Amino acid sequence: MTTKFKAILFSIAGALVFISCNPEEKGSEHQQQVSKDWKTQFNQTLPLFGHRNWVVIADKAFPQQTAAGMQVINTNENLLPVLQFVLQQVKASSHVKPIIYRDKELQFITEDQAPGVKKFETDAAKLFGEQEVQTILHDSVFTKLDDASKLFTIVVLKTNETIPYTSVFLQLDCAYWNADKERQLRITMKNSK
Repeated sequence: MTTKFKAILFSIAGALVFISCNPEEKGSEHQQQVSKDWKTQFNQTLPLFGHRNWVVIADKAFPQQTAAGMQVINTNENLLPVLQFVLQQVKASSHVKPIIYRDKELQFITEDQAPGVKKFETDAAKLFGEQEVQTILHDSVFTKLDDASKLFTIVVLKTNETIPYTSVFLQLDCAYWNADKERQLRITMKNSK
């Protein structure tokens, strides 16, 4: 090989290493693509999900987690439109329904502490409609997510919301089977012995 050819190869290799190791370049391109495409990604994921999978519609400060089962998608949108879209998609599916959890702390935040919190709560309640919403302490939700992520995938749709404790946690359940049917099945199985 000539010295000039070696120099060209060395330059190309150096550029490739720089591109692959530069997280800002790689991350920003990926983040923009994800932000534009989050609905498509969610719609591709939802048919694969079943009971025990989770979907988190997260506020902006929701932490990046190390659990292998966590998939984070940056929507680059406000929380309520993302929540509305997710609830519509889950409702339209034939196989799953949501068990909805909210942070208990949200009930105690005042307008002085977080301007817009009361309007946010009113607007969120309209989206939930007649669906039951369970409130639990924030740390309890993380315990549930930690346990679930060991076996099941959790999708976190990160939003631009900056009102604290506004994340919504959807634990997916089977839409065409319920606890009563399962209980009856187990009784029938036990009695058939």
